[in-house]
Order: sequence, then C-alpha cells, then structure tokens
Amino acid sequence: MTEQERQSNEWRVEPDDIEAARSLPAASIYEASGKRGALDPAIHQMTPGLKLCGNALTVRCQPGDNLTLHMAVASANPGDVLIADVGDFADAGHWGEILTVAAQARQVAGLVINGGIRDVAATGRRRFPVFARAVSMKATTKQMPGLINQPIRCGGVEINPGDLIVGDDDGVVAVAHDEVSAVLARTLEREASEAHMMERLHNGDVTLDLLNLRALVPSR
Repeated sequence: MTEQERQSNEWRVEPDDIEAARSLPAASIYEASGKRGALDPAIHQMTPGLKLCGNALTVRCQPGDNLTLHMAVASANPGDVLIADVGDFADAGHWGEILTVAAQARQVAGLVINGGIRDVAATGRRRFPVFARAVSMKATTKQMPGLINQPIRCGGVEINPGDLIVGDDDGVVAVAHDEVSAVLARTLEREASEAHMMERLHNGDVTLDLLNLRALVPSR
C-alpha cells in the first residue's frame, strides 16, 4: 500500500458507520452532535426525497471555475460525497448533467456545494443527490486548479477530508471523522427516545408534560 493509499484509508468513515447513518435523519444527527455541524440552510436539496450519506471528499474551486470538480470526480472513491467550496458564488452552474454522469460512473454518493449548479431536472431524473445554494445556467471556466482533500469551509462549517456528510430534505450536517461513532450512538438513543415519546402521545399524553414544559406555561 502506498503512503497516499494509506492516508486515503485513514480519512475514510467506516462502512458500518455510513450504513448506520444512511437510515438516520440529518436533523437527529445534528442534535446528537451537540447542535453542531448544520450547514447554512440556503444550501438545500435540489431533488426532494433523495438521501445523501458518505465520506467527505473536500474540494476548493475558484469562483466561476469548475476544473477542480472535474479533477475530484476523476480521483473519487465509491461512496465519496463531493463537498465543494466555491466561495458562495451562485452566479454560475459549477455542476451539471455531464459531471453527474461522470460521478455516478465512479459511484460518487452525491454533491454539496456552496454555489450554483445547473441541469437540475436532468440530474434529478438520474437520482443523483445534489445540495446547492442556487441554480444558474451561466457557464463556468475550466482554467484554474484548486485544492482537493484539504480543509474547507462550506455553509459556515469547517469540514475536513473523511468527515461524515449526511443530507436529506431537512438539510446537510457534517460530523468530524473522530466523532462519528459516538455521535451515531447518541443519534440511535435519541431516535429510540423519540419513538417512545410518540407512542405515549398516541396513548393520550401531551408534549407539555413529556417535555417538562408545564412550569413555563402562564397560569390562568
């Protein structure tokens, strides 16, 4: 194994953790993370109903240039989520159907980008999860190499290669690589607790009691 391959494996989230995260809501993971890691809600799901979950492959592009996204797709491993910082530049389509087809051929799990994308309908028909800040038909250049697998800031969150990225209709959350197992364990506990609460609600209890809110309600 080469040094590059060894480092790549060290950055990757464990397959069992990714499988566990795939069935968990992004909002619950965020809560279990101590309410940390939620990306700016302006970065939203382009095709409702698609789930994104995988290992962060970080990308930093020059605004309005997508050369580094092409480079990242070519170097991606199956299950990677491309998470790209383009400087919040929304006035160009950094991603489209061609890159979607290229990414799916490499078994990339999805894209998160703090900028604009295009070919939204075609990407949706291909069932490729994309979370973006905006839609823009304007073209990009392909001239300026950026950075791959370096720390970035996307949607107000610091993200490192190998962090866990989970996105659904509620938004995107990032979990630091060394916290993934513990956060997922707390998420499972939270999901079990909420399932029990909803059972009690069906049986006649009310949220004011279950959440200990009675003391906050003004007396009549």
